[in-house]
Amino acid sequence: MLEFDEDTTRLLDQVYAGSDFAARRRVSFDALRVRPGDTVVDIGCGNGLMLPDLARAAGTEGQVIGVDPSDQMRASAQSRCAGLPGVILKSGTAADLPVEDTTADRALSVQVFEYIADIPPCLAEVARVLRPGGRLVIADMHFGTFCWHSDDPDRMAAMMASWEQHAAHLDAPALLPGMMVQAGFEVEEVRTITLCDHLLRPDGLARAMISLMAAYAKKEKHLSEADVDAWAEEQTHLARAGRFFFSLTHYVTVARRI
Repeated sequence: MLEFDEDTTRLLDQVYAGSDFAARRRVSFDALRVRPGDTVVDIGCGNGLMLPDLARAAGTEGQVIGVDPSDQMRASAQSRCAGLPGVILKSGTAADLPVEDTTADRALSVQVFEYIADIPPCLAEVARVLRPGGRLVIADMHFGTFCWHSDDPDRMAAMMASWEQHAAHLDAPALLPGMMVQAGFEVEEVRTITLCDHLLRPDGLARAMISLMAAYAKKEKHLSEADVDAWAEEQTHLARAGRFFFSLTHYVTVARRI
């Protein structure tokens, strides 16, 4: 599992402002359909990039509650939301939300549930805080859709195998609809956005993934540092030669509390 220490927080602050991440946030934002006066809970808000948009949509009569267990992430979110009185940051997790029963109109979680080993109790917790008819949007990657070119397929397979250990559920989007129904939700739709890069864009998801995957593989000692560095360097060389290719699909599951 990834640990969001100070270095990771700085990295995420930089790359999450990039084009792929902005596009991903937009899909979730549009699916949430925030209305003026809504109370919105952002579960695992991280560094708070969604919070200002949610606050503007909810307006002066609304409230946005950002929930995250990381002190570093909440501090970053607090700084980003300075001057937005409708935004509140609280320590908590999806399994223990610091929100009163049936007080939220909307709940959002972006790339959190794939890290949760026991998902059903967390969905029950979200159902607890949402009003009947409240809207829930959960967005996660399905790592079965990963497609990444390399001239060294064995080394790439080793890096992918390393990365597969960082999450509890590599197929969270496939599990969520059935679990949501069991938790008292009606699933309305599943939206997708495929993030594809053939350039290794400086602000793209692939660039971020190279940094995150390399750091994780080294930390866990899944590969030698030399092999990890060679893998990362190869991707740069492929991009310079016009032979880079990366693709991963992000799923947005939209449900209503019954």
